[in-house]
Amino acid sequence: MIKLFLFTLSCTIVQFTHGQSFAPPAGQVGSTAIHKDSSIIINWATSCTVTRGFMDLSDTILGYADYGTDTNAIGYATGSDVVSLGDGGEALLSFDRPITNVPGPDFVVFENSFSETFLELAFVEVSSDGVNFFRFPAVSETQTAIQIGGFGSLDARYLYNFAGKYIANYGTPFELDGVSGFVNLDVNAITHVKIIDVVGSVNSQYGTTDSQGNYVNDPFPTPFSSSGFDLDAVGVLHELPLTINEMAINDYIVFPNPTNSIVNISTQNYGSYTLKDTQGRIVSQSQFSGSFKINLTDEKKGVYFLTFIVEGALVVQRIIKI
Repeated sequence: MIKLFLFTLSCTIVQFTHGQSFAPPAGQVGSTAIHKDSSIIINWATSCTVTRGFMDLSDTILGYADYGTDTNAIGYATGSDVVSLGDGGEALLSFDRPITNVPGPDFVVFENSFSETFLELAFVEVSSDGVNFFRFPAVSETQTAIQIGGFGSLDARYLYNFAGKYIANYGTPFELDGVSGFVNLDVNAITHVKIIDVVGSVNSQYGTTDSQGNYVNDPFPTPFSSSGFDLDAVGVLHELPLTINEMAINDYIVFPNPTNSIVNISTQNYGSYTLKDTQGRIVSQSQFSGSFKINLTDEKKGVYFLTFIVEGALVVQRIIKI
């Protein structure tokens, strides 16, 4: 029996036929996989903050996944240096310049699967303000009658809009057209990408569902320190071009950077500034006229984004608290 799914991505109606509807594994005709060394990748994520999930959501006494560090997801894909999210864990990534929407895929997510069938999946969400996130409509046609075990197999042809669809060194591409039309989302200026591990249980107590309401069946449980989605990198295919505003960054000298407390901003300009963390939380904002200081003593270690607004122009500097 043929089961049809109809839904709209932007203005395009796509028909999904039950059973092997989607792109095949890397290297096969029709695959959408992008190799980590592809020349179409022009940049990489520059910061990553991970919130770990449990090794096994059905047996939480085992504790949280702890393989790798947040910095493993920054920069080039390696195929090996990863950070494991655990069941339902999340990674929030940001970039030097916003990702922008043009025809075709706009960014690509890499996992470290050792085979074309052992696939650990994740949902992908994007934000243009670091606060409001919108999920790509993922679809799983994998059967849900029998749980796929911890070292079970998946077929990429049953999966759509999931990170982790492809083997290590080959990333899954995402097109921003797939999330266009939402209020509070500017697909031409994506500042953050969030990767959320799929809890691949078909048990309603633990499992997660796709955009069609179907449970996503992937290897479960995986009760190890490297549990869940293993994030390698996020590559950028299209980004906002360098602008005159960004060139004006030399008008602001920020020091010391990195800092452990006070950061000094030396400038002859006047206007207003906003300092945000990678979650989009406003840490400090004020008017300024000439040089000023910002106290980060009580803030946690990590990356912060300092935006200056001068006569309608924006200039962004990155500050690291150590």
